[in-house]
Amino acid sequence: MPIIVRLVLAFTLSIPLAASGQAYPDRPINLYVGYAAGASTDLTARALARGLEKLLGVAVVVENKPGGSAAVAAGQVANKKPDGYTLGVISTGAITARPHLYKLPYDALKDFTLLAQYSRYIGALTVRNDSPFKTIDDFIVYARANPGVSYSSPGMYTQQHLATELFRQCKNLDFKHLPTKGGSEAAALLVGKHVDFTAGAGVHMQFVKQGMFRMLVLYNTDRRDPNFPEIPTLKELGCDDAPALGYLIVAPKDLPDPVYRKLGEAIRKVVETPEFQKTLESFEIPYDYKDRRQLEKDLVNEYNFYKVFLDKMGAKAEGE
Repeated sequence: MPIIVRLVLAFTLSIPLAASGQAYPDRPINLYVGYAAGASTDLTARALARGLEKLLGVAVVVENKPGGSAAVAAGQVANKKPDGYTLGVISTGAITARPHLYKLPYDALKDFTLLAQYSRYIGALTVRNDSPFKTIDDFIVYARANPGVSYSSPGMYTQQHLATELFRQCKNLDFKHLPTKGGSEAAALLVGKHVDFTAGAGVHMQFVKQGMFRMLVLYNTDRRDPNFPEIPTLKELGCDDAPALGYLIVAPKDLPDPVYRKLGEAIRKVVETPEFQKTLESFEIPYDYKDRRQLEKDLVNEYNFYKVFLDKMGAKAEGE
């Protein structure tokens, strides 16, 4: 075959490949969310999906995969093809904390392409507004006199659960824990008066603003909320606190660089929009953006921190 024919043929065959790479995305993207519908993670993820649809020109289909404090959704993402059509919005705890507690279908530090973090989870010990407890001191007095006060949380060993346990130990209290699959389920138990309080994980703020819930103490933060300056932090009570985890966007490992760059840029643009920022504000969720480079450093540090922290808490890994 003459060399000119071979060159023309090679060029012709390369056109579809180049076009295919440039065309991403050309079909719907699946976005797995690690918590139940209605939770703050779900609602912020849906805001992200709407923004990505506008920028990328394809549908972004949200699928809720609650369970394991986002480990179920993380497992779904980790086992998919790294083509940019499977993403996840999970808690960083699925990478930093859960691996020390359970056998997971993924390697926490190797099986993901980290795209971005857009916020942090800040919790609160929250009661119904018709509760007799007006302050955290009222609550402590009652809890000491009535062992077995019940509470809901967004899941076992979530940072809200850990903070509540640290509070319980600090003040020598006795609680009954009802873990759920997310903040919305935890809040629903308090709405229905099935528990005495909830370890709020973001969605509780909607109920606070509606006058249904009252916060007594903030978790997972070093400072008071300027919108609720009367609410103390757990550290102000002289107790240790569980560090805040982040709202994390991930893809399967080995995501091609062109796809990563396009997704990363699109995500950054969406989370900076007034529409997305308004969604965060509605939950009193602080904007805290981190890119891949920062996350790769921070998550390793947090992974090592939780290894020590959970051992100190007396948490045992599955099967131990």
